Amino acid sequence: MSEQSLGPDKTRSLLIAKGQGWQADEVVCGAGPGDRPFEEQHAWTSVAAVLSGVFSYRSDRGRALMTPGSLLLGEAGTCFRCGHEHATGDRCLAFHFAPDLVEETLSGLAGRGASGFTAPRLPPLERLLPLLSRAKRLAGSRDAREAEALALDVARSAFGVDGERTSRPPSTREEAKAAEAVRIIDAAFADPLTVAGLAAAVGLGRQRLAVAFRRTVGVAPYNYVLRRRLSAAAERLRAGQESVLSIALDVGFGDLSEFTRRFRRHYGVSPGAWRRMR
Repeated sequence: MSEQSLGPDKTRSLLIAKGQGWQADEVVCGAGPGDRPFEEQHAWTSVAAVLSGVFSYRSDRGRALMTPGSLLLGEAGTCFRCGHEHATGDRCLAFHFAPDLVEETLSGLAGRGASGFTAPRLPPLERLLPLLSRAKRLAGSRDAREAEALALDVARSAFGVDGERTSRPPSTREEAKAAEAVRIIDAAFADPLTVAGLAAAVGLGRQRLAVAFRRTVGVAPYNYVLRRRLSAAAERLRAGQESVLSIALDVGFGDLSEFTRRFRRHYGVSPGAWRRMR
C-alpha cells in the first residue's frame, strides 16, 4: 500500500516487492529548496530507511531532520509533510504495514502495548547499521525473499527501538548548521574529519555544533562519521574482492585492527565473515 499523494510533487515510487500485510517501495524525490512542501498521507503504517539525501519530515509526532541512516516513522491514516529546504533530493526504501501486521508485531514485543510510534523518526543509531545495509542491498537486488525477511525485521526494530530523546527540539539555525555538517560528512567521510574542522566549516563553535548536531540528527558527529564509514565498508565488502585492509583504509580507518574491532561490534561478525555471507 503506497502513500496517498494529496498534491503534485517530484517523487517517483517503484514497487520492489509485496506480501501478506506488507509492501516495499523505492521512493526517489527530486524536490529542492525552491519547491514548496505539500501534504501527503500514510495509507498504512510506514517505516522508510533513508538511503541518501537530507530533508525535513513533519507528522503528528513532531518534526525531525531526516539524514542517511535514519528511519522515518509514519502512522496509518495520518498526514505528513516533507521539505527540502537544506538540499535537493533524497532516496528512501519505504516499508508499509497493514494494521494486522502492526498488531501482530506489537503483541510480540515485551513491554509494548497497542500503541503507535512515539517519535517521527529513529536517528542513525549504530545498532541499526545491519538493517540499513540490508536495505541498500535490497534496493539494488530487488530480491522478494529478502524483502519479506527485511520487512518483518524493520517492523520489529521500528517499534522495539526507543525513539530519540532530546532536551528540546533544535532551532531553525541549529538545524540548518547541522544539515550543512551532514552534507560535508556525506561527501568526505573517509577524510580525517574533526569536530573543530566541521565547526569552522559551518561557522559555529565546537560545543555549539556538537549540541546542534545531536539535537538535530540524534547522534554525535563522531558517531555519524563512524556509521557512514562502516556502512560504506559493508557495501564494498559485499560488492567485490578488494582486500579488507584496502577497504578499511579507503573508508577512513587508521589500521586494520581498529576497523575489524568496530565492524564486528556493530555487525556481529568479522569483515571476512560478512563478505562470505553475501
